[in-house]
Amino acid sequence: MKKLFITLVFVIASFWRTVAQQDAQYTQYMYNTQVVNPAYAGSRGVFSIAALYRSQWSGIDGAPTTQTLNLNTPVSERVGIGLSIVNDEIGNGTNQNTYFSADFAYTIPTSELGKLSFGLKAGGHLLDVNLTKLRNYNPGLLAPDDSGIDKRFSPNFGAGIYFHTDRFYTGLSVPNFLQTEHFETSQGSNSYLVKERMEYYLISGLVMNLGYRMQFKPAVLFKAVSGAPLQADLSATFLYNEKFSFGAAYRWDAAVSALVGFQINDKFMLGMAYDRETTELGGTQFNDGSFEFFLRFELISRHRRVLAPRFF
Repeated sequence: MKKLFITLVFVIASFWRTVAQQDAQYTQYMYNTQVVNPAYAGSRGVFSIAALYRSQWSGIDGAPTTQTLNLNTPVSERVGIGLSIVNDEIGNGTNQNTYFSADFAYTIPTSELGKLSFGLKAGGHLLDVNLTKLRNYNPGLLAPDDSGIDKRFSPNFGAGIYFHTDRFYTGLSVPNFLQTEHFETSQGSNSYLVKERMEYYLISGLVMNLGYRMQFKPAVLFKAVSGAPLQADLSATFLYNEKFSFGAAYRWDAAVSALVGFQINDKFMLGMAYDRETTELGGTQFNDGSFEFFLRFELISRHRRVLAPRFF
């Protein structure tokens, strides 16, 4: 009964009160840049496919799960293209958000090692809300037209800039320029609204040699959206022999995380992360934390000579 109550709180608080709806969050954001910044497309110089799965607040019935799929490739020395798909679900299918976009990036060399990219993102969003999937759904508690939203489509577009060398990167982006209201109604003193608002992302990181085949990779991500607190993610990882990485991360006033990664070979990389909430929710017995898994495949021709490894 307690788990069911928590599920109901998630659904009602997240989707039916007046809120600023936000995109899913990631602990391994340094490997998932394309989702929020289209200027990243093609920056790795090879055809790249990346998939990520996140289970938020594992152990709580109906807690959020997220799946992402990114594809990008350079088509010339200055042009990169890509495709991004994000599926976010909460409440055992009660609410499902699917985002998809095509990404375009144009790169200008700024120095021998530096490159500045400008990106555009165009796509849409499918929102599906079905309150009848709640275990204790009572149609008498809502008006007849309040049972949900049936796969409503909303177009959107975004833009970003991304600068990188072989040891440093930074990017600023707005992945959704259009503010969309998906649903609105009033019942007495209660007003309900599902709304998407503009989100601003700033990401940056670098790689420092420590000696003994060890490198240090700090990274930061700031996310701002009207109507919600500023989100700050700080991470510090170490890379050994350009194969094995390990470290920790902190989401301001929200969670602490552990990260590990394995560069299996030139083509495959595997990453994992575990979050533990620092809020009251993190101390409950029915919350086992959040898990995240990342896999990247890159198609590198045997005739292509890689001049320098890519760390991000």
